[in-house]
Amino acid sequence: MSDSSDDDRPLASNRHASAAKAAHPIRNGTNGTNGTNGLAKRKSRTSTGQSVSYKDESGDDDDAPMAKRQKAQLPNGPGKVKRPSTGASSVKRPPPDESGDEALVVPKKRQSNSATPASSRKPNGTKVKDESDSDAPMAKKKTPTASKGATKTAARPTAKPAAKPAAKPAAKPVINGKKTTASNTKKATASKAAIKAESAEPGEDEEEGEEEYRWWDAPKKEDDSIKWTTLEHAGVVFPPAYQPLPKHVRLFYDGIKLDLHPDAEEVATFFGSMLHLTVNTENPTFCKNFLADFQDILQQTGGAKGPDGQVVAIKDFAKLDFKPMFEYYKGQTEARKNRSKEEKKMEKEEKAKLEAPFLFCKWDGRKEKVGNFRVEPPGLFRGRGEHPKTGKVKKRVLPEQVTINIGKDAIVPQPPAGHKWKGVQNDNKATWLAMWQENINGCYKYVMLAANSAVKGQADHKKFEKARALKKHISRIRADYTRELKSEVMADRQRATAMYLIDRFALRAGNEKDTDNEADTVGCCSLKYEHITLREPNTVIFDFLGKDSIPFYDEVTVDRQVFKNLKMFKKDPKEDGDDIFDRLNTSQLNKHLSSYMQGLTAKVFRTYNASYTMSKLLQELPVTKVSIAEKVKLYNDCNRKVAILCNHKRTVGASHEAQMEKMGDRIKGLKYQKWRTRMMMLDIDPKLKKKKAELFERDPELTDEWVTEHQAFLVEEQRTKITKKFEKDNEKRVSEGEKALPEKELKERLKVVSELEAKFKKENRSKKVEAEGKAPSVEKLEAAAKKIDERIHNMELQAADKDGNKEVALSTSKINYIDPRLTVVFSNKFDVPIEKFFSKTLREKFNWAIQSVGDDATWEF
Repeated sequence: MSDSSDDDRPLASNRHASAAKAAHPIRNGTNGTNGTNGLAKRKSRTSTGQSVSYKDESGDDDDAPMAKRQKAQLPNGPGKVKRPSTGASSVKRPPPDESGDEALVVPKKRQSNSATPASSRKPNGTKVKDESDSDAPMAKKKTPTASKGATKTAARPTAKPAAKPAAKPAAKPVINGKKTTASNTKKATASKAAIKAESAEPGEDEEEGEEEYRWWDAPKKEDDSIKWTTLEHAGVVFPPAYQPLPKHVRLFYDGIKLDLHPDAEEVATFFGSMLHLTVNTENPTFCKNFLADFQDILQQTGGAKGPDGQVVAIKDFAKLDFKPMFEYYKGQTEARKNRSKEEKKMEKEEKAKLEAPFLFCKWDGRKEKVGNFRVEPPGLFRGRGEHPKTGKVKKRVLPEQVTINIGKDAIVPQPPAGHKWKGVQNDNKATWLAMWQENINGCYKYVMLAANSAVKGQADHKKFEKARALKKHISRIRADYTRELKSEVMADRQRATAMYLIDRFALRAGNEKDTDNEADTVGCCSLKYEHITLREPNTVIFDFLGKDSIPFYDEVTVDRQVFKNLKMFKKDPKEDGDDIFDRLNTSQLNKHLSSYMQGLTAKVFRTYNASYTMSKLLQELPVTKVSIAEKVKLYNDCNRKVAILCNHKRTVGASHEAQMEKMGDRIKGLKYQKWRTRMMMLDIDPKLKKKKAELFERDPELTDEWVTEHQAFLVEEQRTKITKKFEKDNEKRVSEGEKALPEKELKERLKVVSELEAKFKKENRSKKVEAEGKAPSVEKLEAAAKKIDERIHNMELQAADKDGNKEVALSTSKINYIDPRLTVVFSNKFDVPIEKFFSKTLREKFNWAIQSVGDDATWEF
């Protein structure tokens, strides 16, 4: 590593990401009439998917010169796994990785900026995986843990005065190292009141009188390992039982109508109901895995029988005909969509009534929202990227598989009739309410508190504070691993090289896997011979499947010594399938890192580098007077660089091109509307054409053919709007007991459409546009044209942003890796509403960040 003054900066500039060009712009929906509108299988490490426990393997041979060393082997064979149990339970399970279980060391000079510094504690060493930092957006996570997306307490409306007696006054919050007064507290939270009022959901009226739990202002606990004292909840909601298909709807095999056992029929419907999702149903791996599991269930249930009662052997997937099933479910979907508002409302109310007891739990006497209380229904596993298990059957979860975690004195929720829980425990060091193991990857699923709960918020706060604390140690860490790049101890040299790659290029550490049962994904420590290509003098090409089977391909420039080391690690007799870092595993690396800072692991570097990079990029942005849309794009451009650094990629959606084309048509529609508005100015003052002829030239994109097509679109759009309005009016009249409007009323309303059509034809012939509106003037029309021009500019920015993000997942880095306080600071500094960056859900999740920063625009990561 070269000595440079910007020692704290991640070397993000070495990454090569192609800038996506903005797609051609979109059709405006307004009527425009008024003028104012294949990797090799790895051969080593195996596990069951949880983190592997290794001994410290620094044998005698670690101190020998490299030339005399023998190739090290993993202790006790590959991948011995321990599954520690917690609390009083006899259930053996890997508990979720909670960032709260790892100690936090906050630099003294930064403690004043933190609302509530996290306390230190000893790590308990129990984790599901080293890489708990998920790439899935928060809303889509299926196994949340406190370290993944942990955030704050529910943001409850506080505008209404409480009817009950006032509680004891809370300690004055600390913002930027200073106690707030009543006046500046009011100023710092004034903008939040509107957000809270907006965030209030129906059915939560009873909470309005409750005081919000500001955990970031509360004194820290003496023992952070104890998560709760009392815990009450209602358990989980199971999906409804399978309803067999009508007798006339059946699966066909080679033209033969099949009779299936309900269990087998249910599995068949999983595939039959998703024929429209061709990205899955036309995937050979998906179809192959489905057929294998379908054949298994057929064997267990007596097989598929033909009309004569004889068993039909299902061998060839291509002979299966799911179309009758697909048509049936398609019809059911359409019928649900076409129900009346009253029917939909009634169903919604019934569902809300049934789920109401499960929405909240009592956590130390506080009402906290539960996140994912519904057990996932059975179906087909899709996975992400090139997952080898895509298409396999996700089995129905039964109460006998579910373990409940609840307070000792609380009433244990009753399982469904005829069933019992797998176990009930009272582990107050765990934050999950219920847990079970799914059958695809053997992963444990947990019912956790919602993202906006105090427990989640505290864990999230600690995660980012730990990353901030790394700033204090990063220079020493980098100096040490730079020196050890030339170490004569092979284990030390490999460790230093891995630390360089993790630090500079935000690679994940990587865990050992069983390739027979899991996706063949790797991280830095588990890189294989074939995953790295070296090109002189110092270019390294990474090509492997990363987390969630997302392809990772990058060409980076490294220090010459790192290049030489990697070349050495690939020396003969190594070949495809052999480990690059054969003297290193993730556990050993994390143990070494913890010697610098308590609780420091390899994944903290990703959070640190992402937040540090974002902080520097935002600081470099000039404060200029541009539109809010342009400021949002500036923020997204910085976010995109961080997402590329962290390899937060996604597959280009099948509908992306269609969406871009639609946006292009809307932009062209606005350009036509602007041109038409300017032409109205000539109707008022024809002399303007000589003075400003360029204003009245039509955009070259707007050809005569396109204009005619667009006019027809506007006419048809208005016809549809009027017809729908007429039908709604009639529905309302009938529901109120009045007589429906006659058809002649619709014909009368549709005269406007005929007039518009005639107007367009006249304009095309005469090349003139009559001025519209009340008392039209040149000034009014010019102002209208300028407003349309602003809309065009904003939409073009959105189109460019959307196209630039087609292969990059911005939300993953924004939610999980970038300190949310940086976004709040940007919002304050550039005077952009926080709603432009955080949805209602995220504002609730990151309420701790919004409240603790307040109106400050100078907070730094």
